[in-house]
Parts: sequence; C-alpha cells; structure tokens
Amino acid sequence: MISFRNFALRRGERLLLSDVDLALHAGYRVGVVGRNGAGKSSLFAALMGEVEPDRGDIDLPGKARIASVSQETPHLPDPAIDFVLSGDAAVHAAIQAEANAFAAEDWEAVAEAHQRLEEVNGYDGTARAGRLLHGLGFPAETHEKPVADFSGGWRVRLNVARALMTPSDLLLLDEPTNHLDLDAVVWLEEWLKRYDGTLLVISHDREFLDNVTTHILHLHDGKAKLYAGNYTAFERQRAEHLRQQQIAFDKEQAERAHLQSFIDRFKAKASKARQAQSRMKRLEKLAGTEAVRVERGVSIQLPAPLRLPNSLLSLRDVDCGYGPGATILRNVGFGLEAGDRIGLLGVNGAGKSTLVKTLVGELAPMSGERIAHPDLRIGYFAQHTVESLVAGTSPIDHLKELSPNTATQDFRNFLGGWQFPGDRAFEVIDNFSGGEKARLALALLAWNKPNLLLLDEPTNHLDLEMREALAEALSDFDGAIVMVSHDRHLIGLVSDQYWRVHDGIVEPFDGDLDDYAAWLRTRPGADNPKTPVPKSAPAVAAPAPAPVAKPKPNPHKLQKAEERVARLEGKLVECDAAMADPAVYADAGKVADLGRTQLQLRQELETAEAELLALYEG
Repeated sequence: MISFRNFALRRGERLLLSDVDLALHAGYRVGVVGRNGAGKSSLFAALMGEVEPDRGDIDLPGKARIASVSQETPHLPDPAIDFVLSGDAAVHAAIQAEANAFAAEDWEAVAEAHQRLEEVNGYDGTARAGRLLHGLGFPAETHEKPVADFSGGWRVRLNVARALMTPSDLLLLDEPTNHLDLDAVVWLEEWLKRYDGTLLVISHDREFLDNVTTHILHLHDGKAKLYAGNYTAFERQRAEHLRQQQIAFDKEQAERAHLQSFIDRFKAKASKARQAQSRMKRLEKLAGTEAVRVERGVSIQLPAPLRLPNSLLSLRDVDCGYGPGATILRNVGFGLEAGDRIGLLGVNGAGKSTLVKTLVGELAPMSGERIAHPDLRIGYFAQHTVESLVAGTSPIDHLKELSPNTATQDFRNFLGGWQFPGDRAFEVIDNFSGGEKARLALALLAWNKPNLLLLDEPTNHLDLEMREALAEALSDFDGAIVMVSHDRHLIGLVSDQYWRVHDGIVEPFDGDLDDYAAWLRTRPGADNPKTPVPKSAPAVAAPAPAPVAKPKPNPHKLQKAEERVARLEGKLVECDAAMADPAVYADAGKVADLGRTQLQLRQELETAEAELLALYEG
C-alpha cells in the first residue's frame, strides 16, 4: 500500500499540492489526471524519490520495486532487444554471464550461469523482451538494430518496453501512448490489464483511461482526490459532487442545451449506421457530465471556411513516396468532399503520414494525379508542427507573420478564444508547456480559415479538457477532415468513415473503432504473453555453438536442452488434459486462454526439439 499523509509539494515558489491524505492499495490501476501544471509529473518524481515533499510523508512498502519510463534514451550501440532486456537487470546479467562463460569455454561458469538463470526465471527473458518489442510495433527485423539508429519517437517506445520489462511492484507511466499508434495502444491496454502490481499512469487519452484504470486520482486546485472506477465513472462522480456544491442552475441548463446540440450535430452527420452506433456509445459517456463541462470553461471555435466547394481534393492512381526505390503506397484513389470525416488507421510506418503529406502537396505524387480545387485551402497539423514554432517569439508575433496588415486587437481577440487571454498573447513561447504550444499551433492553423483539415496526431500534449473542446470545434466545422490519431475518443467522435493504410495500400475499413480494436486482438500474429513470440525473437537465449575442436556436444548445454524439452512436454500434457475437461467449456475466456497456451507450448516444444537435435548432430 502507498500512503500519503499530510503531503504537500512545491515547484519553486508555487504550491502544487497540499494536505493530501489518501491510500493506494496493491493492484490498483490509477489514472492521474488534472490540468497541465497541476503537479502530475512532480508527484511521480516524489514517488521515485527525486524530489522531497514540502511537508508530510509518502509511505512505500520497504522492498517495493519501482519502474518508470526514462525521459531520455542514451545514444547506445546496443541492439534494441538487449536494451529492453536490460530492464530486468538480474536476467540480463545472467544471460551475459552465460554468454561470457561459453566464450571462455568455462563449463563450471556455464553451469553456475544456468543455475542463476533458473533462479531468476531467465530462460524466457529474451522471448519476453521480443514480445514487448513486437507488441509496441517493432518489426522483427529491427530487434537487433542499434538503439542509436532509432528516431526520437521510436526511442520513447524503447523506453516504454524497457519499463515494462523491469520487474516492479509499482509502475509509473507518464503519457505512455503519446508516440504509439492505435495498434500499439490497444496492445498496451491488454498488457496493463494483466499487470499484477500497482499502476499509476498519467494520460490525456480518456478511452485509454477507461479501458485500463480501476481508479482516478484527480489533482485540482492544490488538492488530490481519489475516485473509484474509470475515467467516465470519475466524470459522473465529479459532476454529482459539483452539483452538490450548487453550480448555477442556469449555467448548467445552458450547457445541457449546448451538449445536446453537440450530440444532435454528430447524429445528423453520421453517414453510416455502424459508425453512428459507435459514435453514440462515445457520446453516452458525456451524458450527465454537464457540471464538469461548465467548470472546465475551455471552448474554442474554428472559423468558417472562406469558400467551400463541394469537391475539394482527389488522388487518382497515385503512388506515394520519397523518390525512386522509396515508394510507400501504390495506386491510391482517395477523394475528399465538403463534410467528409475520415479517420486513418494503421500501424506507425504503414504510410499514414506519407498519405497526409501527399494530400497536403508536401510530397508530389510519384505517378498518377493530385487534383485540387482552385479554392482549396488546407489547414495542416503535422507531428512536427509544434517544433516548428519560433523560439523567442510570442503568439502575436506568429500571427503577424501570417497577416502583417491585421490590427493587433484582432489578433488579441482571436487568441483569447484559444485560451491565450490578455498579456499571454505577448509572452515568449519558450516557457509554454507542450500543451500550450500545441494549442497555439492549432490556433495558427485555424487563422487561415481552411476548408480542409489534415490532422496528424493533433492531440499530443493536449490535456483532456482541450481535447474535449477540440472535438466540439471539429463537430461544428463544415469543411472536410482527415485525421490520424491514437485518441479513440476524439477520432471516434469526429470520423464518419475509416480508411486503413497497410502493406502499401489504402482501402476503406468496413467497421468502426470498436470493430478495429477487436480485429487487432484476434488477427493472426496478435501478440500477448500467451501467444507465440515471432520466430525472430528466440524463445531462449541462443546458446553458442559447440567448440569445433570438440567432437561431443557440451554436456551442460545438452542437459539443459533435454530438461527444457521434458519440461515443455509436461506442460503440454497438463494443458491437453485441461482442454479435455468438459467443465472448462463453460468459461469461453478460459477456453481461449488454454488454446493460446497450447499453441504457444507446441511451438516452443518444436523449437526446443530442433535445438536438441542440433546438439546431438554436432
């Protein structure tokens, strides 16, 4: 159990939290939420002992093992799978000791290493690391790639994988989904639901929080309050709490009418029955939360397009890519009309961003035609847009670059609607949070009154309140929208149809986000701890070949290989016996688990037998 007693925390001169008294019991999966700057990351730092409380205490179990995601990844030459495996220091050390002993042909040291591997349950260490990489979207051929060769976003994923590999009683995750695609987010949800320690996760993705958490810790106005249930349950409990504080009845009624209008607009714009049903499920989560929304006070508006032709943009038989030998997508046919709402689905690297860049015109078609209406005006938010903001300048400065002849007061009025009121419009952006910079980037996009919005992960760094405001603003937008986002709540509210980008093609996906998530969990090769690891990630640390000079197999290796085969055969017999019990079929989930375990054991046994045969054959 983790206990906070009269806990208070400062950052500089600012008091973030005070008078916090609460207990988090073992096995809780806690979503930590609150506005940007409320103290979420500072609370994590206190739990890890990196900052001292200003007052009071945090009590952690004496031997509690804490795992967290590092904010930086060293520029290492180590293979990715070794970097992830090193998260479990004991297993990594035992595997290294085994490798060193084999290299030195020190068979006594080999025996000691095998004993140590047995003690730390290390024989499946490489397999576990491989499963984590696979689940987080790393193709098998990248597992041996040096860490230094990965881009920033993929290094973040490596840090996540390493944290999940680390044995822990308390797991701290700060925005773990920010650099993940939807496939990896769904996989991570399933992994975290099986985690048997205590989880604290900071996230602005409400659907992720709904699917993973058992409790919500809300940081607000210097206080921390723990709510039982997921994020939707928290909103409803908080709404009731706020009602009990007698929020003005007329405000609540006005917001209720506004929310109903919001829902009605979405209903009217749903183009397919299945998508409409999916959207209704997400809208149902908002019912009864009007008081929370009144308190939120965050609202933005997208200006109406200057012109809105019906047919905006189309790609005809287009190959998309980056030059000869770098074709990413082939024979793309894609048309956009006013009012279209399209969500792009697919793993990172499949070509979603390449498609968006081709629609923007940033990438010229390698073949085929890109046909744009003369009045087309694009608002483009890319993953690098926030980084392109100019350091040392203010929001007003950025708008002056776009419209040199516009009056400053017009800029101030506009920026006030994007939560940069008064003097904030003149502040240098260097001190802005990531969320404030993302909000400014969206404001700059809206200033030009586009009729087509191309949004590639627009919610990274936006807090939950701003995401809700963005969803409402997009619902009012009369132009077309193409969106890439791992935030299912947002993309599920906004999109009427989905296109899947995969294997070099772009095609409609016949279903909604719930169908897509279900498909991800059941498709061939879907990864979880009970399914086979890809063959590229070996099930055990690969033994070194027997020394050429020795005509007989190494006795220690032979003994371990024989024991492994026998152990797997025994487990398979037990699994087969369980499957033969008629009573088990009353629980469909248990049958599915047993089936996956049976398949995994058979494949592991096949691999173990092949390795044993190779030893016998010299």
